[in-house]
Amino acid sequence: MTMKRVLSVASECVPLVKTGGLADVVGALPGALAGQGWEMRVVLPAYRALRPLCADWPEVFARDDLFGGRGVVKAGEVDGIAVLLLDAPHLYDREGGPYNSGGADWPDNPQRFAALSWVAAEIARHGLVDGWRPQVLHAHDWQAGFAPAYLAFGGPRDVATVITIHNIAFQGWAEASMLSTLRLPAHEFHAASLEYYGGLSSLKAGMVTADRITTVSPRYAEELMRPEFGMGLQGIVAARAAEVQGILNGVDESVWSPEAEAVPYTATRIRGKAANRAALCTEFGLEEVPGPLAIVVSRLTDQKGMDLLPEVLPEFIGAGGGLVMLGSGDPALEAAMLDLAARFPGRVGVRIGYDEALSHRMFAGGDAVLVPSRFEPCGLTQMYGLRYGTIPVVAAVGGLADTVITANPAALAAGTATGIIFHPTDATAFAGALRQLAALHADAKLWAQIRRRAMAQPVGWAASAAAYARLYDGILRP
Repeated sequence: MTMKRVLSVASECVPLVKTGGLADVVGALPGALAGQGWEMRVVLPAYRALRPLCADWPEVFARDDLFGGRGVVKAGEVDGIAVLLLDAPHLYDREGGPYNSGGADWPDNPQRFAALSWVAAEIARHGLVDGWRPQVLHAHDWQAGFAPAYLAFGGPRDVATVITIHNIAFQGWAEASMLSTLRLPAHEFHAASLEYYGGLSSLKAGMVTADRITTVSPRYAEELMRPEFGMGLQGIVAARAAEVQGILNGVDESVWSPEAEAVPYTATRIRGKAANRAALCTEFGLEEVPGPLAIVVSRLTDQKGMDLLPEVLPEFIGAGGGLVMLGSGDPALEAAMLDLAARFPGRVGVRIGYDEALSHRMFAGGDAVLVPSRFEPCGLTQMYGLRYGTIPVVAAVGGLADTVITANPAALAAGTATGIIFHPTDATAFAGALRQLAALHADAKLWAQIRRRAMAQPVGWAASAAAYARLYDGILRP
């Protein structure tokens, strides 16, 4: 079979660099799409930590005038992913994270990620030295938003373009005075094209120039047309509604698998989950928890609804529940979570930070996972919960609502419930969901039914990869 070719343009990718779910998606797509007849290569910046990795990789593309210095693209393979690393030391060889250092964004982020987009567009136009040239360019979020624009403004082209919005809250803002610096045409600086509230937005640039716009869940695609979710870009989404499609993310089922945990279990051999629960309680210093043991693995921000926990948790603890939390973020919320642990010793355990191995143990041992987000484009946490039989309690937003079947009377009667959904995202509704959680957990037979159904839900990449392949096929140019 002759493989069709797609270039994925992103700022992070598992297992190379990760700050959030974007990296998981970018890392999972190449393998998932291979079975659909598509060869995907991923182009990323060669951040300081990645430069030793590509030191001996062959150079496949180069430009001397890359926004202030030379940029060289090197090709290699990491965990089965065909990777193209853009080695441009003047842009990426620095201490700190991909986007910031010491809590402040890099001041040259517009140039840094315009360079990534520019190189991706040049590869799409001219190909690599080995003759490889994509038929589709797939840009991810604001960091790659200029890539479709550079192609669109560069004259006739035969490469189709897609941009995926993983989180519309991050839009890639730049001053209007940078138009020329970013190699964008002055005649395109108007409201229907590049101009955005008097400045520039790389995300908007991609949204108005790409052939298709995708989001990471069908519901999020609909939400983005409303002001409370669209963050100023709702008009663009609505105007291009015919070209907008929501495709759910998936999870890597080989990595997130209860059968691969220290004490393995399955939906039909569930005994190991009780052992994991006991071990988790010991690890967090919890006493025996008679009710449901809830877990939270999250950034500690208001967007994630973490500010609601101090208000709803006392009643949940009083009803016999327990909580273990792993996360970091807003210092005030970090302090509030530590205060909860101090107020409820033996029933609440908190770890500030992130630990991938610990998060696996938490999903393996928890009874339920709490995701009270105010908006959630897709969310992977609730999918991990389904996979592990750790029942999701989620707000009715974005991908949370698309992936969880709430335990209402009809779903319980039909045996289809997989979790609990509440609306709106406030303390009253969240507290009601926790009361329902405690009641369902108290009914052992019903709880076992919901857990089995949750673990049977398809959360892998098969359906999503097929949807992306159909999308690519539909926009291929002669």
